[in-house]
Amino acid sequence: MHKTIELFANTEPQMLALALVAGIAPAIVWLFFWLREDRLHPEPRSLITLSFLVGMLATSIAYPAEHWFANFIVKKFTFVDEYTLLFFWSAIEETLKYVGVGIIALRTQFFDEPIDAVIYFVTIALGFAALENAMFLLNPVSQGDLWGALLLGNFRFIGSTVLHVAASAIVGIALAFSFYERKLERALAGATGLAGAITLHALFNFSIMASEGRQEVIMGVFIVLWSVIILILFLCEYAKLLSPRSHVEHPHTGMTRYIPQ
Repeated sequence: MHKTIELFANTEPQMLALALVAGIAPAIVWLFFWLREDRLHPEPRSLITLSFLVGMLATSIAYPAEHWFANFIVKKFTFVDEYTLLFFWSAIEETLKYVGVGIIALRTQFFDEPIDAVIYFVTIALGFAALENAMFLLNPVSQGDLWGALLLGNFRFIGSTVLHVAASAIVGIALAFSFYERKLERALAGATGLAGAITLHALFNFSIMASEGRQEVIMGVFIVLWSVIILILFLCEYAKLLSPRSHVEHPHTGMTRYIPQ
């Protein structure tokens, strides 16, 4: 963490700007893709922007928290190994994203249909990934290794960025399916979704560490991750069907039909 702060302080402004743009731009592209899932009743752009920025803020909180955890907990409890550490790091990141969405969106008047949960969780996840990617790109960019930065950016785009989206979308899907349930059931669904997000995040990190850099293993992990994204997109279509506003009644027949978003 201290090295990252030092890099930020010592990197030339134009190189710092380049790292930020390279980290944020792919996340913005992803965001526009996901916003298409809610084309019928889109969320306010101001709230989407705020959610994205809060996701970036969550990154700046997560890294010091993880640094403290690694330096305090691991030294205090010798039984904590690398896998336990990765699990708790995953829990810190996913919990911060959950809290961020809870503060920014879940209690507002704009959280008014099931698919909104997925939109806000994905948005905050992309904000988190954007700053995280920029931090990882800072080192090669500051050294003038633009080719290395490009390769690393692509690697993170198909890997860690997708991971953050998938993990947060799991929570969003859980809340979407429980949108019309009682408060207790929604809380249980949120807790279950958060547990699923932490599990997916941790398993991804475990797999990457256990792969020991073997490309075929890493690609297999990425394929599984992208399969999760495809499943989530199908579940999003079902979540849209849950909203009465997604159906219209024919003026003559009285029959209802679904409006694709």
